Amino acid sequence: MSEKKENGFVQNTLIPLAGKMAASRHLVALRDGFALVMPLIIIGSVFMIVSQFPIPAYINWMSSVFGPNWATVVGWATNATFNIIGMVACIGISYQLAKSYDGVDALSASIISLGAFLLTIPLTTDKAGNTFVPLTMLGSMGLFEALLVGLFITDFYVWMIHKNWQFHMPDTVPPAVGNAFSALIPGFVIIALVWLLRIGIGFTFFKTIPNIITVILAKPLTAVGGTIWGALVAEFFVSFLWLFGIHGANVVGGIMAPIWLGQMGQNAAAVKANKPIPNVVSQQFFDNFVHAGGSGETISLALMMLFFAKSANLKAIGRLAGAPAIFNINEPIMFGLPIVLNPVMAIPFIVVPLVTVIITYVSMKTGIVARTMGIAVPWTTPPIISGWLATGHISGAVLQLVNFVVGGAIWYPFFKIADRQALKQEKEIADKEAAAKN
Repeated sequence: MSEKKENGFVQNTLIPLAGKMAASRHLVALRDGFALVMPLIIIGSVFMIVSQFPIPAYINWMSSVFGPNWATVVGWATNATFNIIGMVACIGISYQLAKSYDGVDALSASIISLGAFLLTIPLTTDKAGNTFVPLTMLGSMGLFEALLVGLFITDFYVWMIHKNWQFHMPDTVPPAVGNAFSALIPGFVIIALVWLLRIGIGFTFFKTIPNIITVILAKPLTAVGGTIWGALVAEFFVSFLWLFGIHGANVVGGIMAPIWLGQMGQNAAAVKANKPIPNVVSQQFFDNFVHAGGSGETISLALMMLFFAKSANLKAIGRLAGAPAIFNINEPIMFGLPIVLNPVMAIPFIVVPLVTVIITYVSMKTGIVARTMGIAVPWTTPPIISGWLATGHISGAVLQLVNFVVGGAIWYPFFKIADRQALKQEKEIADKEAAAKN
């Protein structure tokens, strides 16, 4: 297929289809709801770099100045940002969706959705008998529940409001009080149903609502283990989940970690015994080569936006996403461009890491590149450095560079499409403003 035909397919078929999807009520609510977490993600990224900057001299200096627990103290800010994005997304999605309907108080709908979301999360009890909500489940690990609750619970709430399942207060009652009473019946029905659902799932082998996705994903992923096919399947799920705002690396990593960490340990034991390294696929295979620059290897895209974008919007996102991408943090670009819920950007976001898996696996399997030695290189270590440290050989750094070039070549035409679209929108806005002034 010629370049002209490819561009024609993208411009005439793919982009109009994506436009129709993006204009749907629910996708707009997801997009705008996720936008609410952007400040938290950017602020959290800065504190994450501060707490995990991969230079021993820096870590030693921080420990000498602020004490041995300085990273934990910095982590308080990370907990206050990254670890509540699921909860904030639930509120934002529900609010934006409810706002799109007539006759519905969006704030009341979002509060009821928040209560339903918290009800899906299993509580944890410590040794002292204190019960609390795990903070991690309010963050990226809880985004799946947040997405479902924000959409389905809100639609159910709206349906009940439109069916007039509500208390009507006199017109003399302040609107805030009236809205609160209107939410009583729908809110009670929703909380009661979610409560019964949680009890019912407790009698199944799933035990908890968040376990459902884990169990569903666990069987296909564990069946293929540490093979190249397992790596491809696992990486597909990482990218696929991210496209819906779910931290795919966390979800899949939670399932595959025992396999990948076990293979990492075998590699480390072989190096210690001066034996050949047995495994290609390990935790470092993903952390330092497939996810270098973040899931989807978006560092190439971030640098293109920073240095080559013509639109002001993409340049601004590039400035925000460039520095975190160097330390393998790509949430700013995931939610800022966005890649999440973006049908066009979904194509390279899935294809690039799969190609990277194949290149990395073949290179290490054939001996062209040294295999990872089982050293737990911090995941925030910048690419090139991390490749050298993980393999103990310069070939690891070269392989990362090759992956960036190949990934960048795949990302480039989609970057150009996004840049042209953003530039066109900016010009239209500028023309409208100029016409309004005249």
